[in-house]
Formats: sequence, C-alpha cells, structure tokens
Amino acid sequence: MSQKSFNGQNALFIIPTPIGNMGDLSTRIIETIKLVDIIFCEDTRITGKLLLNLNIKKKLVSAHNYNEAKVKYKVLECLNNNLNVALMSDRGTPIISDPGYKIVEEIIKNGHNVIAIPGPTAFVPALVTSGLDASRFLFYGFLSKKNSKKKEELKSLISFPYTLIFYESPHRILETLKIIESIMGDRYISISREITKKFEEIYRGKITQVIEEIGEPKGEFVIIVSGITQIMEKDPIKLVKNYIEAGLDKKEALKIVAKDCNISKSELYKNYLRK
Repeated sequence: MSQKSFNGQNALFIIPTPIGNMGDLSTRIIETIKLVDIIFCEDTRITGKLLLNLNIKKKLVSAHNYNEAKVKYKVLECLNNNLNVALMSDRGTPIISDPGYKIVEEIIKNGHNVIAIPGPTAFVPALVTSGLDASRFLFYGFLSKKNSKKKEELKSLISFPYTLIFYESPHRILETLKIIESIMGDRYISISREITKKFEEIYRGKITQVIEEIGEPKGEFVIIVSGITQIMEKDPIKLVKNYIEAGLDKKEALKIVAKDCNISKSELYKNYLRK
C-alpha cells in the first residue's frame, strides 16, 4: 500500500525535539507544531515547557511505554475525525529508543499518512565524529539493564562486521564498557556525552583507555564500537584471541575467523601458533 504524503489529507506527524541545544529547532519543526491539532508526547510537562518557549498552545496527551498500547486507539480516533496529530518524545526523534512504534504501526494499518520531520537524533552526530566507518552500521540502542542478558546480547553481536551503536545511562556506562571489553575485546571505541550542549565531550581510543579517562560519568552516553571487519583487516590473530577471551574454545574461534577472513583454517592456526 503506497502513501502520497502531501496529498492534502490529515496525518500523523513524527516531530523530533532538541537533545540539548534549542538552536536545533528547525523552521519546519516549529511550523509543523503550529499545524497540528493535538500532540501525543512522552511527558506532557517537558513538551509543555518547549511549547511555552515557542509561545504555542496545543492540547497535550501523554503517550509513553506504559500506555502506548491503549493510546494508539486515541491517536487513530483523532485521525478518523480529520485532525492533524503530532507524536513527540522528550528529546530526539520519537521511536528511536523511545515510544511510538506501536502507534505508528496502528496508524499505517488503518490507512492514514505518517510523515516524519527530519531533526535531532543523538546517535548521528556521535557516529560521524567517532572516526569509525559510518558507511555501514547497526544501531542497537540500549542494552539490557541485567548484566546476564547484556552479555548474551553482546555475544550475539561479536562477529557483526560493521560499526555498532549503543545508548547508555551515566550510572551504567563504566560497567557496560567493562562488559563490552570482556566480551568483544579491547576494541577501538568513541563515546559521546552531552551532545550539542556546552559541555559536550567525546572520548576516543581503546575501551580500557576510555574507561580510565572518563572519570565521574555525567549525562547520557552514545557508544560507538568498531565492528569485527575493522579488526579483521588489521589482525585476524587478534580476532581469534578476542573470541577466546569472550569464552569460545580455540577450535571454534579459529573456525569462525577463518571463515570470516576467507583464509584457510590450517594457515590461520600456523600463524596463531607463531604468535
């Protein structure tokens, strides 16, 4: 089913908000906020402050992780009544590690237009300033809060060839970095905090180096981790050791690396013994 976004029909507008710098509010974002009749937002207090700064008054309805399954029908009702509706999160673009997926899914299923307004998203500036390959990447978002589950998630990503992107809170960042290093090895990473704000900081280097440099973590973090391809290109033997350190036995590690690097297992084993 195709969508002609600007055919004159009312729509659900996905509207991003600044992640720290109000200067990132585009003219189009402001004009779209003025256009809509009602706004479904993650926290009405935060969105209310934003609208107050813009001198705009709109009806606000709470839409978060805990009520999204019910609120999606209210959004649909508004659209069925020919209203223009906005979906906004506290910071950044809705649905990207934020609520909204269930709402959008329901609205599309019922034949209404969904229009996304481009704007702030934390992982994009973090990625392009990381110094890591951004031609291909996987945005994973937040890892599990439980360490056992977090380790399982990271093990499933250990052989992913391209750059990996995670979000993390300040009180878990050091522990998460240590777990990433224990599972994936001491890879090159870049982590950014307070993106777009006055005290924005970026730490680049090996995981162990970054851990020593962080100090007392403050603000939300974006973690950019080099993919396995970037390690393979430099040192397949190091990759074998990373797998072994992550808990694989030597035979399995050699088999995986030989396949990924397109070299014979016997040749890889000989080189491994030499080092």
